[in-house]
Amino acid sequence: MTAASRHPHQSGRAHAMALHAATTKLIGAKFRNPRAYDSGDDTGHGTHTSSTAAGNFVSHASAHGLGRGTAAGIAPHAHLAMYRVCIILGCASSDIVAGLDEAVKDGVDVLSLSLGPFFDVNFTDDPVAIGTFNAVAKGVVVVAAAGNNGPRSFIANSAPWLLTVAAGSVDRSFQTVVQLGNGEHISGEAFNQTANSSSNSAPLYWNKHCKSSLAGRNVSGKIVICHNTGPMNDTGSAINQSDISGIMSAGAAGIVLINRKDAGFTTLLEDYGSDVVQVTVADGNDIIEYARATSKASAKVIYKNTVLGVRPSPTVAAFSSRGPSTFSPGVLKPDILAPGLNIIAAWPPLTILGSGPFNIRSGTSMSTPHVSGIAALVKSSHPDWSAAAIKSAILTTADITDSAGGPILDEQHQRATAYAMGAGHANPIKAIDPGLVYDLSITEYAGYICALLGDQGLATIARDPTLSCKMLPKIPEAQLNYPSITVPLRSRPFTVNRTVTNVGPINSVYTLKMEVPKSLTVRVYPETLVFSKVGQKKTFSITVSRHRSVGSKALQGSLSWVSKKHVVRSPIVASPLL
Repeated sequence: MTAASRHPHQSGRAHAMALHAATTKLIGAKFRNPRAYDSGDDTGHGTHTSSTAAGNFVSHASAHGLGRGTAAGIAPHAHLAMYRVCIILGCASSDIVAGLDEAVKDGVDVLSLSLGPFFDVNFTDDPVAIGTFNAVAKGVVVVAAAGNNGPRSFIANSAPWLLTVAAGSVDRSFQTVVQLGNGEHISGEAFNQTANSSSNSAPLYWNKHCKSSLAGRNVSGKIVICHNTGPMNDTGSAINQSDISGIMSAGAAGIVLINRKDAGFTTLLEDYGSDVVQVTVADGNDIIEYARATSKASAKVIYKNTVLGVRPSPTVAAFSSRGPSTFSPGVLKPDILAPGLNIIAAWPPLTILGSGPFNIRSGTSMSTPHVSGIAALVKSSHPDWSAAAIKSAILTTADITDSAGGPILDEQHQRATAYAMGAGHANPIKAIDPGLVYDLSITEYAGYICALLGDQGLATIARDPTLSCKMLPKIPEAQLNYPSITVPLRSRPFTVNRTVTNVGPINSVYTLKMEVPKSLTVRVYPETLVFSKVGQKKTFSITVSRHRSVGSKALQGSLSWVSKKHVVRSPIVASPLL
């Protein structure tokens, strides 16, 4: 198996990695840009992502004493080859494409790309979309990050030949309790936790801005409450580290840092140093209300280290980019949700972003290798499956409920939309045995490019100026044989076709199960699919229409094919904006 990991989400330095059946874990490392000097990981990003995908079992692992236990990647028996295509100053498009070509030439099976552009970019100008088209043509599964531009900005890596991954939470918290003087307990989290024996009550001091100018005020011996107003992404500390250090140097007993409003219930842990607790805006407002109600407000901090079984989980992380795609809104993106919030994984001994051997990082960079590892497991079980079939297996078996059996929620604890989580939360066990798959050939992807971008688009993305759309069927977005179904929402019926391939038992019968809102009419024909052999294909049609005007709001539902052993689920999104 192969994976490639690069990273313009932060400052542009990155690696690519490949997994093979070899005698050692890391079987090779290459670099493209001569200014990189070597293939080493000087930021930790490549180490973190690759160990998430394919790290060996390591006992007594922890990051800063948190999350102690046995660590392992999703595919611990897989092997890696790393391709460094970026430097600290950024990534050259030519290096990205060349690195992808090199990985394909080396015979990789899965490419893991934890990177994305800083701005919205057309497929014909995107080195990832261009470089990976050839990879998918050679049967390589390409898994890519959805980007950290959420919850309102554009999604990255939205080409349909990519498996695009959103980031969610896990059922674990590095809990720190702020015990108020009135007895109320406020749960937050802290990256650095110390023993509780010396934790005493201290007066509270509230100031809206976490600025080092606070050091000139009387904050000595007090717990300072202030707001994180910086950008919400994975580009490092949103608050200037020197501001935090200045406040603590002035003798503050600690800092309670309140998350920004649009972070909701997402707490993206950062290493601000000791005695800094991060809390949600809702909990932070409770602390402020108490502090302003009495002149003798006080609190103490109690460290809980690691708490498991947190609910609700998973939830969509606030920073995770949302669909629809700007350039191809008729294909649902992101494709899938996977763990990407406060993930513990391997880290080099010393970097500018922290020290190892383990570290805590967040981002769709972290969720991507989880799915890359799953793709490796599916590939090892089904080496003859196409990249599209493996992608379909992961999407149609995804979980759509959280650990308590309720719907998966977003960062505001509202029901997550398909534009936030795609088909649902990845389930590695179910993905091995999906029952049916929606397959796609490179010719069909080419037909999609022809319908969307014409001859010039095909020549650019396929990197072959002699190619023409004349001999190819033009395939509109909605008609692409994609595991998710996205259609325009109209009063007149709109019909699309899908074809499924039996990869389950020889004799299988699947019946239709629909879940759609009352304002949407969906008709499927036929309503039963009967298979008599493995590899047999069946085509069905889906006709969608609305009862009444719904404004600009997309309607969502699902279509499932159900047999005695399998449930093959596809989300349906009907948008009036298409």
